[in-house]
Amino acid sequence: MTTQSASKAAFTRHTLDFMADLVNNNHREWFHANRSRYDAAKAELCGVVERVLLEMSAFEPLANTAVKDCIFRINRDIRFSKDKAPYKSNLAFAIGPGGRHSGRIDYYVQIQPGNQSFLGAGMWQPTPANLAKFRQEVDYNVGELKDIIEADAFRAYFPEVSGEVMKTSPKGYAADHPEIDLLRRKELFFIHRYTDKEVLKPNFANELVRGCQLLKPYCDLLNYLFFEEKEEPITL
Repeated sequence: MTTQSASKAAFTRHTLDFMADLVNNNHREWFHANRSRYDAAKAELCGVVERVLLEMSAFEPLANTAVKDCIFRINRDIRFSKDKAPYKSNLAFAIGPGGRHSGRIDYYVQIQPGNQSFLGAGMWQPTPANLAKFRQEVDYNVGELKDIIEADAFRAYFPEVSGEVMKTSPKGYAADHPEIDLLRRKELFFIHRYTDKEVLKPNFANELVRGCQLLKPYCDLLNYLFFEEKEEPITL
């Protein structure tokens, strides 16, 4: 990272004000008339992502990950939506090997005014096969998972748990299973929310990195369960 880009690795009120105005003027004519404001907001976003990538490269394999690969487009896909507003109400990026399309469990950040910004990661919309792997891990070896998500530092930083939960027990598991609460989860996504004041702090990118460090053991465990090739046991 150059000294110039490092000095811009922070958000200003300009970005939050632009996003707030966009919510109230979500149409193409207004957006194109205010394109320079969006470009400035995106430049700030790129600076923050660059700083996060740089700092996270100390503990994540991100050497070939470019800033542009991490940032989500602000345009909404409205082809199958009743809501025809053309733009999102947030700026967002995902950090993982290769960026937002890593195909693995990564770190997701959303910047949205009104104290709605957050960092989150975890199991979200898993395939049936991956959900089965998660439940098998909970059934046979829940200790490692609980050591991570029940640690004091983790719970203090990520008090909010998001995701769909079954009302009944999943097939093959008894209702009185000691880990039934985890087994009923179809998604397990942890969130830390930031106030607008926190987002505007000069060290916000470093705060995101701190949150990602806390999330890393959980992401690593899920990536191992879902994507690593397991050695088949040798039978004699």
